[in-house]
Amino acid sequence: MERDEGHLDASRGDEEDAVWALSHDTVLIAAFSGWNDAGGAATGATEHIAEVFGCDVVADIDPDEFVDFQVNRPVVDGVGVDRRLVWPGTQISMAYSWNSQRRIVVAHGVEPSFRWRSFTAELLTVAESFGVKTIIVVGALLGDTPHSRPIPVQVSTSDAGVQEFLGTGDSEYEGPTGIVGVISQIAPDAGFTVLSVWGAVPHYVPSSPSPKATAALVSKIEELLGEPITRYDLDDEAKAWEDGVSELAESDPQIAQYVRELEEVRDATQLPNASGEAIAREFEQYLRRRGQSPAD
Repeated sequence: MERDEGHLDASRGDEEDAVWALSHDTVLIAAFSGWNDAGGAATGATEHIAEVFGCDVVADIDPDEFVDFQVNRPVVDGVGVDRRLVWPGTQISMAYSWNSQRRIVVAHGVEPSFRWRSFTAELLTVAESFGVKTIIVVGALLGDTPHSRPIPVQVSTSDAGVQEFLGTGDSEYEGPTGIVGVISQIAPDAGFTVLSVWGAVPHYVPSSPSPKATAALVSKIEELLGEPITRYDLDDEAKAWEDGVSELAESDPQIAQYVRELEEVRDATQLPNASGEAIAREFEQYLRRRGQSPAD
């Protein structure tokens, strides 16, 4: 698979080309339930984005070769003549952004059980057929993070131009990986620009859903794309989740103490989150969601 040479402009440097890619490319945003999806946060983010942009299903990947149906069983849905089987697989949906008029492609489904290389090849073939140049893979993991503080989200990429533009680096993780890690490694060799976006879910609240982590992932993707992403009820759900967890934590003295220790560590190491630059970035995202530019 060859990258379209017309996509690159020899007059631009790596950083300028990265800006062009993130703001103009057809982008695929992908997440998979299972090992890569603590608290359902990653698939929650992609489902929210698909709803906001009004994406319509344009393709799917047949699950027969890739899914163990004893692990991810089909679901019987509906009653009477509307009764049907819903098979666990991967759906690809697409819409045109009303802001930039570029295509937003969303893929979400279950992490495959078998033939990961073949699955990745099929997904990339579908992505190429819709003109995708940039892939954002989204994941969530359990971490030592307090529920009462902003959810940490990490972005990594092997693309030097995007690294310079975003001020980020390549992933330093070594160890077992999931399907998003496989896609992150294989897709660049096929000519795609790939960004990995990972959020941390408090490990003492692992159950789904985790709307605060979902909201944090949506905010980071919004920042990367420069596209306003309507929140709907997501922020209210995140606040209700945080309040509910706080109430439960305070009812158990050991958990309450543990949370306070996590808060102290986080407050001591994450002060840059309150910097003027971070506040300005949040305000710019707020204006974009309201259909205004930061200069208005």
